[in-house]
Amino acid sequence: MNTDTATEADRRAAREAIAPALPLPATSPEDVLPGDPAVLPTTPCSVVWSGRHAYVLEWVLGRNRWVGVDDRGRAVALSCADLQRQGWRPTR
Repeated sequence: MNTDTATEADRRAAREAIAPALPLPATSPEDVLPGDPAVLPTTPCSVVWSGRHAYVLEWVLGRNRWVGVDDRGRAVALSCADLQRQGWRPTR
């Protein structure tokens, strides 16, 4: 068993132990661990940075999306998967 597999098994066990305490549904197939920097926040109005741009989590009709602007100031809405693919960080 490599360390990646062991780490994932530990994370899965921790998520199952805290799942009832999570305030909102997860935004990815796996549950969210509190404070996990690799998982996007799920709290509405959370802000993350990607490239030089800020994105705010917006809940519309029971679905979430990350909203920001592109280099030309045009509105951009991204799914969680899109934001994960292009990379993000919690601070500027």
